[in-house]
Amino acid sequence: MTRKITILLLFVFTLTSPALFSQSMTKMEIEQSATKYLKNSLLAFREFLALPNDGKYPEQIETNLKWCEKAFTDLGFETRKIVSQGVPHLYAQKIIDPKKKNVLFYLQIDGQPVDSSAWHQMSPFQAVIKDKNGKPVDWKSLDTAIDPDYKIFARSASDSKGPASCFMTALKIMQDKQVAADFNIKVIMDFQEEMSSPTIAQLVQDHRDLLAADRLLIMDGTRHISNLPTLTFGARGISTITLTVFGAKENLHSGQYGNYAPNPAFALARILASMKDKDGRVLIDGFYDGINISEADKKIFAAIPEDLPELDQRLGISQAEKVGVTYEESMQFPSLNVRGMRAGWVGKEVRTIIPSTAVAEIDIRLVPETEGQRMVNLVRKHIESQGVTLTDADPTHGERAKYPLLASFDYRIGTKPFRTDIDSDIGHWLDKAMTRAVDKHVNIRATGGSQPMATFIETLDLPAVSIRIPNPDNNIHGPNENIRIGNFREGIKMCLAVLTEKL
Repeated sequence: MTRKITILLLFVFTLTSPALFSQSMTKMEIEQSATKYLKNSLLAFREFLALPNDGKYPEQIETNLKWCEKAFTDLGFETRKIVSQGVPHLYAQKIIDPKKKNVLFYLQIDGQPVDSSAWHQMSPFQAVIKDKNGKPVDWKSLDTAIDPDYKIFARSASDSKGPASCFMTALKIMQDKQVAADFNIKVIMDFQEEMSSPTIAQLVQDHRDLLAADRLLIMDGTRHISNLPTLTFGARGISTITLTVFGAKENLHSGQYGNYAPNPAFALARILASMKDKDGRVLIDGFYDGINISEADKKIFAAIPEDLPELDQRLGISQAEKVGVTYEESMQFPSLNVRGMRAGWVGKEVRTIIPSTAVAEIDIRLVPETEGQRMVNLVRKHIESQGVTLTDADPTHGERAKYPLLASFDYRIGTKPFRTDIDSDIGHWLDKAMTRAVDKHVNIRATGGSQPMATFIETLDLPAVSIRIPNPDNNIHGPNENIRIGNFREGIKMCLAVLTEKL
């Protein structure tokens, strides 16, 4: 009889053991855990940030991959290095039960190149804490008090080692508390996202069974301008164009040939000016075709808190372009941007010449209704309508003699856009999680930036949502990139709530 009771008690214990079965955490438990683990998490984050992570350098990819591999192994995950077209990626999984659903998490580990001379610290990879007035704060101060308005400055602090670290901290809390998720956790780590993830599509195709999941969560991206915790249900895609306008076959002395030899910089300026009106609306025929902002969409945008005068002041502009009524609405349209220009020299290197070429680098941010190749073709057709003859390379002597205005047109189709319905299973599930994590959050239809998620969505046939943690004033991609500690702490809470939300 005693033996039967012992077996029964063991059976009951097994059924109720949090080490084996999922256990939701209350809002209070999430809050207390985030506070308790914050300091150690920030110290580990500092160590992670110390690793240079430019995806163009194989040795930097390998160093970061090994760091992540150890981190996830220590968290009880199985890890696997996957090479796609010569580029390594890291996959990690924790299978709770093969019969349960799978949630795939995407982590970006690489960062933008750095110009150390433009940073206000010794190195972009030696993280510095600063108070809200920009004064450096000693890391030892974390032993006594952690001000949520402190910011950590380093490359990839916000994009996107910060969100990755919040995610790993949540997993560490669950491990220590013996709390299991209600689903199998799969993680794919990308070390070349800032290069538009050139090998990720092939990786997903080759390993679709391994990556198979019911939904995708993207641990990347900046919050809405309100800095409220953000769920983003879509992202714009991107195509890029390099337009080079040709003048004389070589640079000419501006005194000897000014008023005689055409300057291609003026020709380029006229071409670019023809593409937009003074209010920022694109004038290229067909550019906005297919875009429909419904009344329901407008209600969603209106419910999102936006202080547009404050935003204009922060950006240092007098008024916004008039593509959308609100900031969020403007992100739902394709955009045309001149991201860089070059003609001759400036500053200390300036010289009195008529440059032989003038170059504009253009990017088009795409929405699901605007396919990349079609948009590139529209821009090309518009340029030709301005009397420009386009070539595939430098013009020949015969072409220079025949055509008054010559330019080369080179382009690349980058990541595709995507959009997930907010009123969906994944949207309702995440809303429930957010109510246990924070007092208020916002749902965004689509962000203005681009993410390489379409390949996952199309190949694996799953919905995708981005969990946004970093503050909007984070200097993303530029010098002095940062993440606010209050956002980092909220990020831990958001990840912990999602990981413990039942499916």
